[in-house]
Amino acid sequence: MSGEQSVARVLLFTGKGGVGKTTTAAATAIELSRRGHRVVVTSADPAHSLSDATGTALGAEPLEVLPGCWAQELNALERMEESWGEVRTWLVELFRWAGVAGLEAEELAILPGLEELVALMEIGRLVRGGDHDVVVVDCAPTAETVRLLSMPDLLDWFFRRAFGMTRRVSRAVAPVLRTVSDVPVAPVEVFDALEGLHAELVDVRSLLTDPAVTSARIVATPESMVLSEARRTLTYLSLFGYHTDAVVLNRVLPTGSEDPFLQAMATGQARQVELADAEFAPMAVLRAAHAPGEVTGTDALAAHGLALWEDADPAQDLCPGRAMAVDYTEGNPVLVLNLPNVE
Repeated sequence: MSGEQSVARVLLFTGKGGVGKTTTAAATAIELSRRGHRVVVTSADPAHSLSDATGTALGAEPLEVLPGCWAQELNALERMEESWGEVRTWLVELFRWAGVAGLEAEELAILPGLEELVALMEIGRLVRGGDHDVVVVDCAPTAETVRLLSMPDLLDWFFRRAFGMTRRVSRAVAPVLRTVSDVPVAPVEVFDALEGLHAELVDVRSLLTDPAVTSARIVATPESMVLSEARRTLTYLSLFGYHTDAVVLNRVLPTGSEDPFLQAMATGQARQVELADAEFAPMAVLRAAHAPGEVTGTDALAAHGLALWEDADPAQDLCPGRAMAVDYTEGNPVLVLNLPNVE
């Protein structure tokens, strides 16, 4: 992909646990590479499954599993040291000063949400790196993904309202504290590291909320409970400014079976597929047939991706213009819906 900046296209795959997100993400990446794109698929799910899906032992660095297709399972602890090392060192000293022993201090220095931050920063590096045309992200289940994608907003609030004051106060009282107490005072490197982290997160958020760069895709199965969560996921993503352009329905059974059990299941699924078409319009609703066995290994994934996408281009925005968005221009949030056939 070309442009003034070397920015890759980003495809986020999320949905309820167990619906086939990893399979869909990996199959899409392989299909994109077959079409000539340089693709990397990365896992933002702590319970990594890409190695199992591809049948290849993956690590923290992208590994080429097929020509033009790389895959990685992010090691948050390794990446954390690069961006959090200065802060972690100070926190460990602070916890030990407070009486927390060795290993416990090390563990407490890894604050809740750090893995999500590291995953976001890795996505940003891949997008800006210039080595790939498309970055496919195998996200965690819905709740974890919402937490991941809301992290830049939450931290931006803190940095804009509290960080500057905290730094100024620290600069003023640090000399006094050093003379009257042995409490570890945060050095300037800690504040510099936090400012760098904030700048990186602001950049990542700008990429992920730009519909020209990023599309989220909700993976589901044709079942009422799963589709209910998919609808909520669409709302959550829209509230945080993320563009969703497609829903992928996995494990769709063919109709016309002579087996009454299978035919009853297929009939029930057909009703849910019809409902999904109506409720998620104008977004694309793609179907993937129920495979006779597990879809694992690059050959099976390649066949799955080819059947899923057919003539559609997975690298493109499949729903130009947002199906649902939140408008803040008047000061108060207004939910804007794209309603087909309504004037």
